[in-house]
Amino acid sequence: MAAAGRAGGNGRRAKRGTAALLALPTALWYLLFLIAPLVVLVVMSVGERSPNGGYAPALTLTQYAALPTRFTPLVNTLGLAALNTAICAIVAFPVAYTLALKVRGTWKLVLVALVVVPFWTSFLIRTYAWMTLLGGNGIPRILSWIGFGDIQLLNTPFAVSLGIVYNYLPLMVLPIYVSLERLDRSFIEASRDLGAGPIATLRQIVLPLAAPGILSGIVLVFIPVMGEYLIPVLLGGGKTYFLGNALADLFLQSRNWPFGSALAAVFVAGMIVLVAGYLAVSRRLVRAGRESSLI
Repeated sequence: MAAAGRAGGNGRRAKRGTAALLALPTALWYLLFLIAPLVVLVVMSVGERSPNGGYAPALTLTQYAALPTRFTPLVNTLGLAALNTAICAIVAFPVAYTLALKVRGTWKLVLVALVVVPFWTSFLIRTYAWMTLLGGNGIPRILSWIGFGDIQLLNTPFAVSLGIVYNYLPLMVLPIYVSLERLDRSFIEASRDLGAGPIATLRQIVLPLAAPGILSGIVLVFIPVMGEYLIPVLLGGGKTYFLGNALADLFLQSRNWPFGSALAAVFVAGMIVLVAGYLAVSRRLVRAGRESSLI
């Protein structure tokens, strides 16, 4: 029995060693390309701007004290990110509901593929396509021909919101679709048998069971929109100033790397808090038995 115990212990140690070796490349990648850049960011954030721009070693919190001067792009980013995430959720839920519960067979595969199709082309190309559609020779020209007068769509907050919703909508549709696809149809049938109408069934059965997917979609959309740079530049003409634009200006134009690093560090910390909040809520939903976590 002692020999059998030693053999079992050796087997467990061998399995742990194998698992550690398999995890080593991922751990190295994580350390080199995620942790190390964040450490560099934090170190630079407590430095000073050199006379010719860039970074000069120091130990000061001056850059963090100056963060309120960038309050405007932060408010713009938070407001438009929240608004466009809400629009994505409102538009995505009926689409996901229809795909998961109303469509059957081959058509479901075709329609789900159509949701994913935009990702087959470059983000930049899709945004440039909207520049053409919203430009003077696109939709505004058609509206002017109909009789709506001279309407400018490009270089407006509307164009920025349209570009964000179009590019990020699939990231909201797919998690909600997965949650609804796992939904037990017998719950809906039981709700109807008990006399609940469509709205009551949606509110009391479907929405609670789809909550993990909705939360996942919100996280998947809100975080990248907070760091968006390309869409405000191309569709907003630089008039809609996002946090990403502020960071680009600090690093590339004014070359104030410590201040840009402090702003980026606070942004990353905020996103970590957001993800931690999502994970806490998701675990609570899992413990309640509603659904499994999607991220």
